[in-house]
Amino acid sequence: MTEKAAHVTNLDPWLDAYAARAETLSVSEVRALFSVVSRPEVVSLAGGMPNVSALPNDVLQRSYEGMMAKRGALAMQYGGGQGDLTFRDQIRELMALEGIHSSVEDIVITTGSQHGLDLLGGLFLDAGDVVLAEGPSYVGALGIFRHYEAHVEHVYTDENGMSPEALEESIAALKRQGRKIKFLYLVPNFANPSGVTLSAERRPQIIEICKREHILILEDNPYGLLYFNEPVPNALRSMDENVVYLGSFSKILVPGFRVGYVLAPPAIRDKLVLANESAILCPTSFGQMMISEYLSTADWKGQIDTFRGVYRERKDAALSAMQEFLPKLETTRPDGGFYLWVTLPEGIDSKAMLPLAVKELVAYTPGTAFFGDGSGQKYLRICYSYPTPENIRVGIKRLATVINLQAELLETFTGKRS
Repeated sequence: MTEKAAHVTNLDPWLDAYAARAETLSVSEVRALFSVVSRPEVVSLAGGMPNVSALPNDVLQRSYEGMMAKRGALAMQYGGGQGDLTFRDQIRELMALEGIHSSVEDIVITTGSQHGLDLLGGLFLDAGDVVLAEGPSYVGALGIFRHYEAHVEHVYTDENGMSPEALEESIAALKRQGRKIKFLYLVPNFANPSGVTLSAERRPQIIEICKREHILILEDNPYGLLYFNEPVPNALRSMDENVVYLGSFSKILVPGFRVGYVLAPPAIRDKLVLANESAILCPTSFGQMMISEYLSTADWKGQIDTFRGVYRERKDAALSAMQEFLPKLETTRPDGGFYLWVTLPEGIDSKAMLPLAVKELVAYTPGTAFFGDGSGQKYLRICYSYPTPENIRVGIKRLATVINLQAELLETFTGKRS
């Protein structure tokens, strides 16, 4: 009997049958909070849920009726592994808003951009490979990279996004160690979790570094159109056709359709289509054609502008509450998107503090969720997209109660020890 089989129990009689990579699966710290934050008395500043109530139901109702009248039979059938051609052509118009001009043939529809990331991870990552990423970085991407047994090397990131100098230093150090770097993963606009945007000055610098070092760039951009005042700089993909660009309708429409897309160079595109067909046969025809009808008939640009106003109001409420209740804490000041990234007083652990916060009826996401090595204890993420401005204020007030109590206890403890 193998060592693995010796641990088989009635709780999991298949323990000896799992692939080794199954051991890399773990509960996301964000998803683990869902059962808590669903309680109505808890103010959730945790999960990055879009405010779907800002989209009038009658808009989607008309899209549904129009789609069923025109393409209902097709919408309920299997489709191609690359996605609907009409829909892909509409996505070209969407990407053009950020300077991207592409062929419809290079777009692959996926089940959300998370699925696109997983396909790319399967295509590129072997055990021990290195992924370069912002520090901190998106928890969903970290889970995928971990599943494919890759090592995530976080690159120093400040209020202007990833540092080109730090990127060069990280690449040089990894090359000296003989490590294989497969790609650089970036959320350049209003990043999850930090809320920062990669500056226009740094974008071409990062592209040039990666071209010189022959490192592929994955540009994940679910938030780019959700700016508050000024549009973001043009996408990295607009500057280099070898950048793989991931987009999603989850934040600019609704997440329930589970529709995303990948724009990739032809060779990668071909492998993505094959991987897509192997994994799911085809992306959802119904979801694609619903969104296609919406893009054809609704004022979708006006709706995105409405979302901008909704999130701008909530961002202002969050920053105002932070200034009122936690004025000494450092926090990012995003120009769009969903998130604030907060630095806690020295000695306070955001993960250890979370149960205390839940007892005070407020939830957040600990910073440890956003680092591949589990560090980040001194940070936490606040998501302001979903609660009302009033509840945001209530939630941050409750959070302040917990943080201030922890700070007082720490001060008392260290005083006794000194």
